[in-house]
Amino acid sequence: MVTGRKYFPVIFSALLLGGGLAISILDAAFFEEWVKIAWYALAYLPVGTPVVKKAVDELLRLDFANEFFLMSVATIGAFAIGEYAEAVAVMLFYEVGELLQQDAVGRARGNIKALLDLRPDRATVKRGGEWVTVKPGETSVGEVIMVKQGEKVPLDGELLSESTTVNTSAITGESRPDRIYRGDRIHAGSINTDGVAEIRVTRGFADSSLSRILNLVEEASQRKAPTERFMRRFARWYTPLVMSMALLITFLPILIVEGYVFTDWVYRAFVFLVIACPCALYVSIPLGYFGGIGSASRNGILFKGADYLDRMKDLHTLIIDKTGTLTKGNFKVTQVNAFGIDSEELVRLTAALESRSNHPVARAVVEFSGSNHSGLKVEDVTEVPAHGMKARIGGKEVIAGNVKLMARHGVEIPTEAASIPYTCVHVAIDGRYSGYLVIADEVREDSASAVSKLKKMGAREIVVLSGDREGITREVAGSLGIDHAHGDLLPEEKTAIVREYLDRKRGFVAFAGDGINDAPSIALADIGIAMGARGSDLAIETADVVIQTDQPSRIAGAVSISRATNRIVWQNIWMVFIVKALFLGLGAVGVAGMWEAVFADMGVALAAIFNAIRILHKKA
Repeated sequence: MVTGRKYFPVIFSALLLGGGLAISILDAAFFEEWVKIAWYALAYLPVGTPVVKKAVDELLRLDFANEFFLMSVATIGAFAIGEYAEAVAVMLFYEVGELLQQDAVGRARGNIKALLDLRPDRATVKRGGEWVTVKPGETSVGEVIMVKQGEKVPLDGELLSESTTVNTSAITGESRPDRIYRGDRIHAGSINTDGVAEIRVTRGFADSSLSRILNLVEEASQRKAPTERFMRRFARWYTPLVMSMALLITFLPILIVEGYVFTDWVYRAFVFLVIACPCALYVSIPLGYFGGIGSASRNGILFKGADYLDRMKDLHTLIIDKTGTLTKGNFKVTQVNAFGIDSEELVRLTAALESRSNHPVARAVVEFSGSNHSGLKVEDVTEVPAHGMKARIGGKEVIAGNVKLMARHGVEIPTEAASIPYTCVHVAIDGRYSGYLVIADEVREDSASAVSKLKKMGAREIVVLSGDREGITREVAGSLGIDHAHGDLLPEEKTAIVREYLDRKRGFVAFAGDGINDAPSIALADIGIAMGARGSDLAIETADVVIQTDQPSRIAGAVSISRATNRIVWQNIWMVFIVKALFLGLGAVGVAGMWEAVFADMGVALAAIFNAIRILHKKA
């Protein structure tokens, strides 16, 4: 935010300007011409000097196509023809606009400052059997840190404690506390809200998720949207054109106006220059995009540049990975069918066997069983990679795995079980088929609403890609209302499908994913989107947009913020052009004076600024 000291020059000039106008109205005898010049010159210096200095600096670089040059020429000229108060007023209101712009940018950066405040300045690390307090930057990967209840997590890591609850709202925009368990990732900037947590550091301080977020948001403001780049090119011919027209207004009437008075026409030219100053566009357009980026990051959506924010409004096709994006990537046992054995006993024996494996499917079975399988003696364990396991449990031979493993051991699977499209753990006991456990990936709670919102927003095609089975992929897509689905894909096959949609040239194509195998498709798409909470580093680094919450609905939120930003930017552009065109005409024919010029210039600039900051309150 703007500090109070920055307002001193403006307040000083405003007091002198107000005092000068009051004295002029009272027609005080001492307010002679030389006193008036000195008075208004003193009022002009605090607000005019910075602008004139910038104009001179640009002239030394042989650049006069800027608003500083126009302001300087117009106000110095106004002084030359005796319009002292108007010259001060132009610079005064310009500086007020600049301060309000800084204040608005400060508000846009408020969420970034909140992240900075979240970055802890100390970490409690275990060294030599004791807990010592150090700066986060002094810790190393692999060390164990302790975070007490209510403290901020200083570094990215892996939870060693049994479980804890963390508040990630400042990073992800998600207000609901997140319960995590041993082995889960925990991000720097999260707040531990449940007891004492021990964490093994997995990333150095500079590489933490919080530091990456800050860098992404700060760098995003440097990447310009097409509208911003156009306005910079526009200024290159606009300023010379305005200067030429001002010269014509001054000297052309000599040929066509009887009783030509030089000071009258040069006054009109200076009025014209003040009105023509494009500072309202220079201020409001970047502010609009910066506000959009700030609003998005507050909602857990990180745009790596204003150009990507601008593209999102024209999303035509969204191609989205299934596992970990539309689904949670967490395998759960959803169904148990037993043949000739109690289903609880089937689960108990299967979990005892699977407890010897680290495969995600095996962990799902063990988690489903709870502690029921403890106490069983497991011997002669044999694991067949990509197929399953075999062992002796309580004197019985237990085989658990896929169809191919059953066939290898001569176990016949009933048609009912063989036709299930989902992942199944088939179980045989002593050579006889005994049942199966269905393992399915959970669909995210907001995936259906994400698809619905995107369709309402005009996304023409939504496509699901997955390395998972074709049948599973199509069933998930159908349950979410998605028409196009492709399964059994290798990474290069995903990329080929993305390229096929890009070649159709029907609008911007976005790809959303979270894994290392998604990175090529993310890089290829017009808009690459990474699900950042649990996504791979490569996917996040490659992406143009990062969804910090892993909620697919935030993609729709990104489109909404993009469109709101674009709408506000173009509202400002049209407002500025219409008001300026009107007053330029009035100024050229002598109807509008310097005070009207001040309104046309800074009045419309202030209106544009206030309009632009509305985007800060946009919800995803």
